[in-house]
Amino acid sequence: MKQWIVCCLLLVIGATVRCQTKTDSLLMELNKVISEAARYDEAKVQAIQQLKQSAGKIPATDLPARFNLYLQLYDEYKIFRYDSAYNYARKLQQTADLLGDPLRSDLARMKLGFILTSSGMFKEAYDSLQPIRLDHFPDSLKAEYYSLMARYYYDLADYDNDQYHTPAYIKKGTEYIDLALQLFPPSSFAFNYYSGLKHIRNGRREEAGRYFQLLMQNPSLTHHELALTASTLSDNYIQFGETDTAIHLLTQAAIADIKSSTKETAAIFNLSSLLFKQGDLKSASTYIEKALNDAFSYGARQRKIQVSAILPLIEAEKMNRVENEKRTLITYAAIVTLLLGVLVALIIIIFRQLRKLKIAQQIITEANSRQQEINNKLSEANKFKDEYIGYFFNGNSEFYAKMEKFKKNLEVKVNDRKLEEIRLLANTINIKKEKEELLSNFDRIFLKLFPHFIEEFNALFAPENKIQLKENELLNTDLRIFALIRMGIHDSEKIARILEYSVNTINTYKTRIKNKSLIPNEEFEHRIMEIKSL
Repeated sequence: MKQWIVCCLLLVIGATVRCQTKTDSLLMELNKVISEAARYDEAKVQAIQQLKQSAGKIPATDLPARFNLYLQLYDEYKIFRYDSAYNYARKLQQTADLLGDPLRSDLARMKLGFILTSSGMFKEAYDSLQPIRLDHFPDSLKAEYYSLMARYYYDLADYDNDQYHTPAYIKKGTEYIDLALQLFPPSSFAFNYYSGLKHIRNGRREEAGRYFQLLMQNPSLTHHELALTASTLSDNYIQFGETDTAIHLLTQAAIADIKSSTKETAAIFNLSSLLFKQGDLKSASTYIEKALNDAFSYGARQRKIQVSAILPLIEAEKMNRVENEKRTLITYAAIVTLLLGVLVALIIIIFRQLRKLKIAQQIITEANSRQQEINNKLSEANKFKDEYIGYFFNGNSEFYAKMEKFKKNLEVKVNDRKLEEIRLLANTINIKKEKEELLSNFDRIFLKLFPHFIEEFNALFAPENKIQLKENELLNTDLRIFALIRMGIHDSEKIARILEYSVNTINTYKTRIKNKSLIPNEEFEHRIMEIKSL
């Protein structure tokens, strides 16, 4: 029995490790695809340009051909750029009106409704979709309309996300999906996808999983279809608490979205949110930045709101980690400095004692050769010497033991994070020297980040007012104040604490420097902030 349990545990652990390895590999692929996103977008733009060039070959009087071309351009733009898709949807409407064709007019309304829904403009989408008459639509367009209305109500439910309106919207969306499913071919992508979506929205996640897994096993899916399937299926696993599988699916969806130049997407945003909750701030920050760029590139209002909500949380957590690491580093540096100081003092004491002993030995030797008659006194002196050396080394042995105990206590306090007690010990450190080294390190690192800072700073002054540094001086106080401002520290009180000046002194420095500059005082700090880093 025990062996059976052990075997099961090993199988579970092995499966988990394999899943994690596959996910890590996929994340590496996603990073590579993100770096190549511009190439995929360029291919998309070239395809669009070819379509636009063909527009010049269509006679102005051939309105049906022009309508079809606008429809192709709309399809290229609908998941790539909202404003362009909107423009071609309007052109579809105008061309349909010129043709006097009610079917084309309603088709144009439906296309406009799709991108309005994608952009989060729900009222405008409803106004566009509501007047559509379905009696002259073929079954394929009816199915497209019903599925679009289902998505409209599901998105509206997500947007409201409350206990009053959301259930009604989900119910309404499900009614439209049922109508669409009656018209989709049973073996089609749309039938399986919307069947799975319907079950997810109604809490039947096991049934939903069967439809989506069937789609995921289909090697003929387009990039966009794969992204839709994997992204929607990930929600199923999130609800079950299987976060690792959800991350794996969202990574697949994000890769497929980038390869298809899909900007209207939630996959990479949801992936960033899950990685943030797992503590992977580096990846979360990279992916939320991509999600933000996509949202602004497409013009999706609801995506901008979602991304804007989580982006500050990620950045704040990154800053907290940096600050914690900085505090830990300073603490360790203080302890090491203290120990080094104690070690140096101990070495000095030992050398002094050894020198005294050497002198004493020399005196005793000389006295012994000159005065044989005082052998008894020399004997006593030798006894004193032996006792003194024993006492000295015994005392040092105890001191070393105390230092060892002191070191262990320090390590315990550090491990226990008893920062206040450590701070009391650290007060014995030469703070002035540490401060000078800290400022020197700041100067060096700052100039490494902003190698042209001094040059661009001096460009704001007349020749006679330019700052001249002393030999071996990286920055002086004037430059250091505005270097801190360039690093984002605008509060005079914080600058004063860092440089160990009063707030009035810092303000006096700032005013004096601004008064000498060639630009208005109120623009000076703004110009400082424009100085570029590497």
